[in-house]
Amino acid sequence: MTTQQVIRRGSFKAVWELVKKMDAFIMQDNYRNDKVAPFTWTATADSILTKL
Repeated sequence: MTTQQVIRRGSFKAVWELVKKMDAFIMQDNYRNDKVAPFTWTATADSILTKL
């Protein structure tokens, strides 16, 4: 998925440009992942199972 996002958002004249852009994207993504909070369920298991 990361590769597809990078390729869709730019054009590259050389492979090294693509690699550089992908590395920057991955580092940015890692920075965002450091600030992630755990997911908290708001629905009960019974309410989820009734919808199935």
